[in-house]
Amino acid sequence: MKFAVLGGTGLIGSEIVTALTAAGHEALPHARSTGVDLLTGEGLAQALGGADAVIDATQSPTTDDASADFFRAATGNLLTAAEDAGVRHAVLLSIVGVDRVPDLGYYRAKVVQEELYRTGPVPFSIVRATQFFEYLAEIISWTGDRNTVRLPPTLLQPVAAADAARAVADIAAGAPLHGIRDVAGPDVIALDDIGRTTLAARGDDRTVTTDATAGPFALAPDHALTARDGALICPTRYGDWLTT
Repeated sequence: MKFAVLGGTGLIGSEIVTALTAAGHEALPHARSTGVDLLTGEGLAQALGGADAVIDATQSPTTDDASADFFRAATGNLLTAAEDAGVRHAVLLSIVGVDRVPDLGYYRAKVVQEELYRTGPVPFSIVRATQFFEYLAEIISWTGDRNTVRLPPTLLQPVAAADAARAVADIAAGAPLHGIRDVAGPDVIALDDIGRTTLAARGDDRTVTTDATAGPFALAPDHALTARDGALICPTRYGDWLTT
């Protein structure tokens, strides 16, 4: 099969390209750096020409409420071009919990994007992944200073980007789900505990303080950011990933 991967030069997009290629498919990465601009539509017709499926792993350049406008424009252009090109399967990479944390502007924007896929002209699958291992250090840094890192006890179920990419590739190669599939790692871990594990593995002697109000993930209630029943559970554990 031939795949067009939008956002294909980023962290998860490049992993998806790798997974598809390893499975014997033709996977082409597309981004602004390769001449494809979702906001203007430039390069989309060429990128999608002859593609059996398109995978949307793009991210908004902002995380505030303006991201909804980005997704409306970019997703509209992408789905219109996909229909015109005869693409048979459109796969959106989204986030576990987007519909359960309404106080996060970026999550509200992803809900808007998901709805565009649901009501769009191309058979679709939505793959919601939990937070990637590769981003946890950045998340921890948001509420840290020279001596202390403040983190809420919010429950996460993080996943290795390579594991999530293989799951996305498998779904994209199959029949459209016309629905949502969650993808997550094997363990549910509190964010403050993730912080302690991460700092210890890196030899960082700062103290992690549990603060239920610290950072944007403090807005997530209970198990909002963990996978639902029926999720694809990937094998790699965070502690093992940290030491490899």
